[in-house]
Amino acid sequence: MLPALDGGSAAHFRLAPGEVSRAGRHSTVEEIWYILSGRGEMWRGDGREEEVVALESDLCLTIPMGTSFQFRATGEEALSAFGVTMPPWPAESDGEWIEVDPYWPVNLSDGE
Repeated sequence: MLPALDGGSAAHFRLAPGEVSRAGRHSTVEEIWYILSGRGEMWRGDGREEEVVALESDLCLTIPMGTSFQFRATGEEALSAFGVTMPPWPAESDGEWIEVDPYWPVNLSDGE
């Protein structure tokens, strides 16, 4: 997590090459992501439609509230993204992140 204001908060996301995140959805926030470096893919699904988007530098995409998503690093370097969360990530965030069935098998290095 990075700084926050009343209207939103910021975060930096990073996956090493070959890593796949957990899949989930947010209860009360939505996000805008900007891909800084690396290559990867993001799966997004809202119960009606789903898609896989190729991620690369300078791509910007949204994760609307309630949309399930998962991302993975497919290139030779780490996938790095900057995200803005609106409203800010809640201080009492126990119920904010809801884990869902993964689109891809999860593959994270130690620490997560």
